[in-house]
Amino acid sequence: MTFFYTTKTWNSQPQISETQIEYWKHLSAKTNWRIVQLSNGYYQTEYKDQEDSWHDVTRRETIESAEAAIDGSIEHYTKRLDFIKGPKVVKTFE
Repeated sequence: MTFFYTTKTWNSQPQISETQIEYWKHLSAKTNWRIVQLSNGYYQTEYKDQEDSWHDVTRRETIESAEAAIDGSIEHYTKRLDFIKGPKVVKTFE
């Protein structure tokens, strides 16, 4: 029996496509998000894609927690956009 093994190494970070960057920019804008109330009383967060279709993301018990979930998602995508610029220096030594 013969086994085939393969490994991959990266010398640098994988390059992120321009469409992915545009998508993250789109999701980091709060105007592309909304909260809807479901028939069971829960609140659902949704985002609008670039083709103007709405996609559900999370369900929360209160409108405040739904808005906090949206704010957390926006913060997540904003951080991704910041890290595209490369490593961030957090401390230097002299």
